[in-house]
Amino acid sequence: MDSIGQFIPLILIFAIMYFLLIRPQQKKLKLHQSMVASLRRGDQVVTAGGLMGKVSKIKDETEVEVELTEGVKVRVVRSTITQVLNKTEPTEK
Repeated sequence: MDSIGQFIPLILIFAIMYFLLIRPQQKKLKLHQSMVASLRRGDQVVTAGGLMGKVSKIKDETEVEVELTEGVKVRVVRSTITQVLNKTEPTEK
């Protein structure tokens, strides 16, 4: 019984760490993944490197083409997109 009492503080410390650090980080990661998955052509984005541009083409699951200025297009890994500034509405086809 005495040995179980010694583990209670460790269990409490782990529980506090889980709710203060791990869980919020997992929520933030899920939010970022859903934002990146919902990218569309025409969305204005900011990359991790600080480049701002408009999504001109969705290449595949891992890559998009971003137009920085007229005629200047770069390929960007989706996971490096940190923020979507202006979201476009889906077009009716």
